[in-house]
Amino acid sequence: MPARRRAQGELEAQVLSALHAAPGPVTAGWVREHLGSTLAYTTVMTILTRLQAKHAVTRERVGRSFTWIAAADTAGLAAHRMRRVLDNETNRQAVLVSFVSSLTAQDEELLRTLLSDADAPDITHQDSQEH
Repeated sequence: MPARRRAQGELEAQVLSALHAAPGPVTAGWVREHLGSTLAYTTVMTILTRLQAKHAVTRERVGRSFTWIAAADTAGLAAHRMRRVLDNETNRQAVLVSFVSSLTAQDEELLRTLLSDADAPDITHQDSQEH
């Protein structure tokens, strides 16, 4: 029986999850071990490098290698992907209309609430500017 092919982004989500479970900055080897060692080290490095390019992880040189830490959670990474898709489309309005029209009633209400909250003036910020 052939191995199951992973969904797009599944490995990235698994690597991010491992980094969130880490006690601090960790090596690619630690990530590989945490994921069960079924992945090649080079695959883990490729995923980490892609996540770095998406600003989802950061790295710091330690000796001759790097340690990695999550800079964004899974939701942040999903939001980044959504923005990237939107940025690559010529008709942003059509994409947004299609997206919003496919939302459940609950998700649509949540989006309305979030947009309303984002438009509300920040009273705390205004007060601090007046003093």
